[in-house]
Amino acid sequence: MSITPIIPQRGINDEGKGKKFALHKLISAAGTDYVWLQDDDVIVPHRAPETQADLLILHLKMEAGDSSLLERLQKAEYAAIQQISIQTAQQGKPVMCSGANLIVRRDRWLESWPDLHPEIPSGDDMFLLESFKRRGLKIETLDDDRYTAVVHPHKSWQSFFKQRMRWAGKAPHYTDRDIVRYGALVLGLNILQILCPLIIVVKFPYEYSLIKKRDASVSLVDAFILELLYPFYMLICIIGGLFRRAW
Repeated sequence: MSITPIIPQRGINDEGKGKKFALHKLISAAGTDYVWLQDDDVIVPHRAPETQADLLILHLKMEAGDSSLLERLQKAEYAAIQQISIQTAQQGKPVMCSGANLIVRRDRWLESWPDLHPEIPSGDDMFLLESFKRRGLKIETLDDDRYTAVVHPHKSWQSFFKQRMRWAGKAPHYTDRDIVRYGALVLGLNILQILCPLIIVVKFPYEYSLIKKRDASVSLVDAFILELLYPFYMLICIIGGLFRRAW
């Protein structure tokens, strides 16, 4: 399998037009059957796995220190996000993926370019997932630590909320049934938790199990603090993401 690593860098290969333009430029120039999408701030494995899939969703793990509450909460949240990404993909109904560690058949990515909403600065990975699902292409995942990439948490609340608001701001553009249903379920349960805090008795054990399956180092206390705060920060991010003018 021939593969080219693709690492878009702001200000270097985007010509001031954003990450999606940089991706299109780099992928168009690649001379291989597959491209390995990565972020410039992520530590990726030295060797790519073999695949025949059109899209291969690979695992990410967050490495965070134990001193900062913000970092520990991000680690817990990221573990849950990754478990959901891998688990739903294994079930044949993926609802999330990250462009920080994806392997894609090059020609299929280029065919999906009109579906990636070039007018929206980010969201290339989720819109790509939607496009591949809609076209019936082969999507797989590989839950193997040998191909896990390492990400690092935000150091400030400002940068953390900015990223999460950017994620939330793309939500109205999602059209995939599985993604929309899952997003509505998560939103509904968290609103219900605000209105009826006792639901946490049922909700927390399941969500904590997701975290521990993906990262056993996350403590029960950190996971529970995340559970208490998540509904409120989720609403803040949704409102902020929807009302910001541009992402």
